[in-house]
Order: sequence, then structure tokens, then C-alpha cells
Amino acid sequence: MIIILNGYPGVGKLAIGEELIFQISGRLLDIHRVYNVAFALAEFKSPEFIEAVEKIESVAHDLILKLPPEIPVVLTTVLAGTSDWGDADWKRIVRLGEERGPLLVVHIHCGLEENIRRIEAAGRAAKRKPRDAEMAMRNHVHGKVLAGINEPNLLRLDVTDLSAREAATKIAEWAKISAILAPQGMRSDGRRG
Repeated sequence: MIIILNGYPGVGKLAIGEELIFQISGRLLDIHRVYNVAFALAEFKSPEFIEAVEKIESVAHDLILKLPPEIPVVLTTVLAGTSDWGDADWKRIVRLGEERGPLLVVHIHCGLEENIRRIEAAGRAAKRKPRDAEMAMRNHVHGKVLAGINEPNLLRLDVTDLSAREAATKIAEWAKISAILAPQGMRSDGRRG
């Protein structure tokens, strides 16, 4: 099972993901752990940055495919709108879901005031995460549709009034039911995943 937590910065993806893997005995790959290498060594969205991210994701996806199939994997991301790079990134995630499914997508949202409170939290700086309230406002007004909107296993979750633990519990309960109902992905060795 692959669970994608997709949402704009400051909605709580990492905190929810950390709680979720505890509840479902899974593994977590946070997008910032992937991006931080590229951020440290290349200009954002430069060809070198994109190449670094793609290589790191490729290694990560290879490792995910080697995990025992009963171990769920949670990935966090911020993919919205359309762009060559974002579309290619989403296709890689879908391909991973096909090989190690089911692919379960969670769109995480929260109200603007709560988003600003969360995005300005001091702990985000240490994780190299954006802390810009203006970014949160722009995303609420001009945000594009999150990737995965057409996936068959989609949960839209407003976490404005939920703690990370409460949100993770809702996702875990939904994932358990969805995993039973969803067709399993086919693994690269031809077995059902």
C-alpha cells in the first residue's frame, strides 16, 4: 500500500505522516527529505535541482519496491496544477502505486488562519520548510488543483480542527477499508502487491 499525503505547505503533512506510520506500522518518505539534498546543492527548479530530485526519488522508489508488501509506505508531496516536471513526478508516483498498490491519495487542507499559524511555526525553519504567511494566502486564493484528483482512491481531509493524531486516525481507518476494496497493484515480479 502506498499512501500519498498531498497538500500545500503548512497544512501538517509531515506531522500527520509521522503519526500515521506509527498507527499503521509503516514507513515514511517526506518530500523535504528528498528535496533537501537538491536545495543544498542546486538552485531551486534548475535543471540540476530537477535531476537531483529525480535521482533521489528513483533510489527511494527502488528501495520502497524492495520492502515486504505488507509494510505500508506513506509519502508526502506538494503537487498541484500542471507542469512538465510536476506531471512527470506524479506519473512516477502512480507507477510506484501500480507496482506496489493500492495507491491511496489524501488531499490535506486546512483553513487559512490555521494554515498561517502552522506555516509560521518556528520548528519549520530547522527542517528547511517555508514559513511564509504570504505563501499560505496565495495558495488559498490562487492554489491549483492538487495532483491525484482523478485517482479512484481519494480522500479529501480538512484538518483545520484536527490534531495530527486525529487526522492520522481518520486516514488509517479510511486506508484500511480502501485497501480491502481497491484492486492490489501488480509488483514488478508479477505477483499481486
